[in-house]
Amino acid sequence: MGTENLDKIFNPKSVAVIGASDKEGSVGAKLLRNLVGVGYQGVMYPVNPFKATVQGIKAYPSILKIPWHVDLAIIATPAHTVPQIVEECGKAGVSGVIIISAIYKETEKSTDAIEKQILKCKTEYGMRIIGPNSFGVMRPKIGLNATFANKAALPGKIAFISQSAALCASALDWASDAHIGFSAVVSTGSMLDVDLGDLIDYFGADTQTRSIVLYLESVKNARKFMSAARGFARAKPIVVVKAGRFNESVEATVSHTGELCGDDDVYDAAFRRAGIVRVEALNDLFNCAEALAMQPNPKGPNLTIITNAGGPGIIATDTLIAKGGKIASLSNETVKALREVLPLYCSIINPIDVFEEATPERFRKVIEICLNDPNSDGFLIIYTPQGATEPMAIAKIIIEASKKTSKPILASLLGEDGCRVARRMLQKNRVPAFTTPEQAVSTFMYMYSYTQNLELLYQTPEELPIDFSIPAFLKEVLKKAFEEGRQVLNVYESLQFLEAYKIPTVKTLFAKTSEEAEVAASQVGYPVVMKAVSPQITHKSRAEGVILNVWSPTEVKTFFDELTERVKNYSPEAEFQGVIIQPMIQKRGYELLIGAKKDSQFGSVVVFGMGGVAAEVARDVSIGFPPLNLVLARRLMERTAIYSRLSNEFPCGAKVLEEILVKFSQLVIDFPEIKEIDINPLIFDGGSAVAVDARIVIDAEKVAQNIQSHEHLVIAPYPRKYVTNWQLKNGVFVTLRPIRPEDETLLAEFFKSLSEETMRLRFFQVIRELPHGTLTRYCNLDYDREMAIVAEVHGDRRQIIGVARVISEPGRNFGEFAVVVGDQWQGLGLGSKLVDYIINISKEMKLKTIYGFVVSDNVKMIHLCTKKGFKIEPVDGETSRAVMEFLI
Repeated sequence: MGTENLDKIFNPKSVAVIGASDKEGSVGAKLLRNLVGVGYQGVMYPVNPFKATVQGIKAYPSILKIPWHVDLAIIATPAHTVPQIVEECGKAGVSGVIIISAIYKETEKSTDAIEKQILKCKTEYGMRIIGPNSFGVMRPKIGLNATFANKAALPGKIAFISQSAALCASALDWASDAHIGFSAVVSTGSMLDVDLGDLIDYFGADTQTRSIVLYLESVKNARKFMSAARGFARAKPIVVVKAGRFNESVEATVSHTGELCGDDDVYDAAFRRAGIVRVEALNDLFNCAEALAMQPNPKGPNLTIITNAGGPGIIATDTLIAKGGKIASLSNETVKALREVLPLYCSIINPIDVFEEATPERFRKVIEICLNDPNSDGFLIIYTPQGATEPMAIAKIIIEASKKTSKPILASLLGEDGCRVARRMLQKNRVPAFTTPEQAVSTFMYMYSYTQNLELLYQTPEELPIDFSIPAFLKEVLKKAFEEGRQVLNVYESLQFLEAYKIPTVKTLFAKTSEEAEVAASQVGYPVVMKAVSPQITHKSRAEGVILNVWSPTEVKTFFDELTERVKNYSPEAEFQGVIIQPMIQKRGYELLIGAKKDSQFGSVVVFGMGGVAAEVARDVSIGFPPLNLVLARRLMERTAIYSRLSNEFPCGAKVLEEILVKFSQLVIDFPEIKEIDINPLIFDGGSAVAVDARIVIDAEKVAQNIQSHEHLVIAPYPRKYVTNWQLKNGVFVTLRPIRPEDETLLAEFFKSLSEETMRLRFFQVIRELPHGTLTRYCNLDYDREMAIVAEVHGDRRQIIGVARVISEPGRNFGEFAVVVGDQWQGLGLGSKLVDYIINISKEMKLKTIYGFVVSDNVKMIHLCTKKGFKIEPVDGETSRAVMEFLI
């Protein structure tokens, strides 16, 4: 249901507390007292069947007996009573419910049974539910404290969402002492209905919220979570601290990838791909969120440190280097200017020590000089209370400096008393201030991490001119294995998948007998490699199942028998099916691993790293999510040590690996039947790469279902089903297809080709040139939430001649559409076709209503929309709205 009715929970005009009590220490008593105590601006209705009044307020025996409409009901009653109360709320027309009751602790009935009853009522009456087991919610601006906390949150611009009630209470205490305020506080409870994705959607659009912070234990609906986070991370920072970083529980796996890919590593990769910043501690959570909301994002990791004490400067430098940052290398101009204002005994290298006797004026001059340094991405000013300089004087200088730069400035004022007041003044003036340099440096690096994550959302990749159709024979390979009761494909079968996706493989033949092996070896050419084939043996090297440099038919026969014995000795239960014959690869190169596995929460993930027999010892891998493009593939590799080595040795060779990863990603997208897949090793020599060994583990349930869907992905892949060819009235053929990130250049050329009049009719103003950021957002879509169809012609060159777009409102069944056709292509039926396309796609997206804004003098578009069945509604004298409703 998305964000529907959530406003009734977070901005209610009336609240009923069901289970309100006078009993001191009870949850019901605290809930009502908190609502009264912080000055809630709406109406409160205590509900208690045994009391005429509660805490001096008239009470009602049930929600059904309240004669006025109630927006929000808070339930704090014994667990067994909850389903009936939820149903009564539905009958009373209540839109939002918060269930405080801890179902898991109290009930002797099946938890599942109670949850099913609650969900049945929710569906029947269309209400939204937070909980069960929720601590409640706060909305400080309207005085709503619907929790049983001992302390109310201060007003602010951070939305705090926590999966832990206990941590929620502790965080509120800590934040109050640190003078950190909130736009909202939400304890999710068990997330029976409202989940993390819904809350990110809601607060992402909330005008009172500048940043979102999450305390996370697990994700229920990963695809929804990723979609919501990716949708808003560009506009509002999302910062997360996740519990369970060192979870020891690991699923049983039968591949290298499965063993190398831990749960927490997958969460890390998910946060990066969604643009979320992950921090390590609770104080980092709020420090980072506030800093990102206050200051510009650093464009690089180069920090300039200005301090009046050498020790804190060294501590800051050590922390910066340890966290992957860099000390900015000051330009010659900066050094020269500093020499003119600093005494000879002062350090001119970074960190810049202005010494203990530094006056406010010396601080000011040094800071202003450094602000102009081209090599600095951010600035940290460290002050220790020495000499006669007052902390307030330094704070004022820092505040003024922050107004003169587009780079982030952070401050660390070490000390209490006067420093505490100065830090508070800095915070009020949007300068992050910290008690230690370590906190400041950590926050700077988290801010840079956010910049890096956003780059993944914004960058435009080169085009890889490969478009795969799923080879039908591979489905037959999977079906055959399933019918034979096999979960693991042999090397020969596995390499067939790679070959079909144009991933280079070594020539491979399968032999069941020694005679067949001799024939295969002669076909491949000596010397050869012989590998034992057994579904029960994952790592052939551990079973001594690989023999290199086999030079003759005699050796082939001898080693065939030897491999048979080795398999039996290693595992008596293992079935020896034969051998794989491959040519002996003579070239030397890096042994790499490319793989994929299905994570229990986030579906299929792609893994890249060091391969060979040392893969599990080195554990040098990086995780990403399909679909990959060339940029994402490169970023995936860059997070490994092996990539650093091979890119230094082969600066131009990485493109080969990028292309292989993109092809591999497409294979993973096309086959939900694949549970795990390894290419190990992939031998890379700088100019080429070849897969020598591969292993595929099948998901038997998916093979049996034979359903082609993308449920195994948390990021919607390119929707190829919408690609079609169509003919204009003048006979020219066009390709209609969804837009891709690679289309930015073509889209820019299209907009440049539009006349001023066409631009005015599309954008309601004449825009000479769309900026890179806007074009990138137009091309990088979350296909679960929006769709853009381009019309492309192929003449002397590729050219976009029209675009149609529909964007759904997060959590709602509404969508806004827009259509524009190039001037020379108007009047050929393309506009009508694009509108039809958008209508059909909107229906598939299950939208109830689509609408588009039209300039009132755009007679052709208004006529077209009327003809298609849209209702035209005037908005003002210059604009109309075309609306179409669907019967779903």
